[in-house]
Order: sequence, then structure tokens, then C-alpha cells
Amino acid sequence: MATKSSSPPPDASPVSRAQLIELLNQDLAREYQAIIAYVVYSQVLKGAEYMSIAAELEAHAGEELQHAITIAKQIDYLGGDPTVVPKPVRTSDKARDMLRFDLDNERQTILQYRARIKQCEALEEYAMAEHIREILKQEQEHLTDLATALGEDPPNLSRVKGGS
Repeated sequence: MATKSSSPPPDASPVSRAQLIELLNQDLAREYQAIIAYVVYSQVLKGAEYMSIAAELEAHAGEELQHAITIAKQIDYLGGDPTVVPKPVRTSDKARDMLRFDLDNERQTILQYRARIKQCEALEEYAMAEHIREILKQEQEHLTDLATALGEDPPNLSRVKGGS
């Protein structure tokens, strides 16, 4: 008869509440980065083939703002201070490069949030994990939108490691 393993799932390194605050602040900085990138990219993309994705990026900016507010609330709930510094935003004069930057950022964000959900659950912060799951759903939609705009299939992140 097989017994259930009690070891933590992959990428769910046990963290303290203080470490979770630090990791959530990294996530918050990434959300700020996304807001800035989506605002700028949505306005500077040129060419008829990019008009529909430009409108979509504008909508993404608003969703990323809601994500930032949600993450800041979780940091405050844990007794931390939300960061005010975004991760750097990459720019280019080429539309495809900007979309690629966004795709790469969304990929990284998804991996981080997957790890964060496991870490929240390990700390028995189940409501927090649910808030992050809701964000994760939208981030995966963003990834699909960007891949589609680039004429690609969304990256398969099923077995990718990389969240901390």
C-alpha cells in the first residue's frame, strides 16, 4: 500500500513569513514593471498588424494594476511594507521585440506565482494562495495573447522550474 509523501512539492521551498514578504515584494516590482511596459508598448506599437494587440495591452495595464494592488494588500497583511520600485522595463523601436519582452516577463511571472502559491499553502495562508491563483489565471491569458500576437503557440510551462 502506497503512502503519501509529506515532502514539499517542487519549487515550494519552505519559506518564513519574512521571506514570503520579500518574495511578494519582488512580485510587486514585477507587476509595476508590467504596468509601465504595457502602458508604453500599447501607445508606441506602430502598424496595422499591431492595432488589436495594442488595445489588448492597454487592457492588460489595468489588470496588472489590480494585481499590484492585490499583492500590496497581501504584503501589508503579512506586516510588510510594499516596495515602490519597479523592475527595469526594456524598450525597443521594434514591435516584435517589445512583444517578446512582454512574453518573457509573463513567463517569468507565471513561474514565480506558481511557486508563491505553494509557499503560501505551506504557511497555511490559503486565502492568499487563492488571491494569487486569480492573478495567475490572468497572467496565463496575457501569455496566450502575446504568443498569439507573435504568431506562436504559448510556451509550455508545465515542467519548467524557475520559481522561487
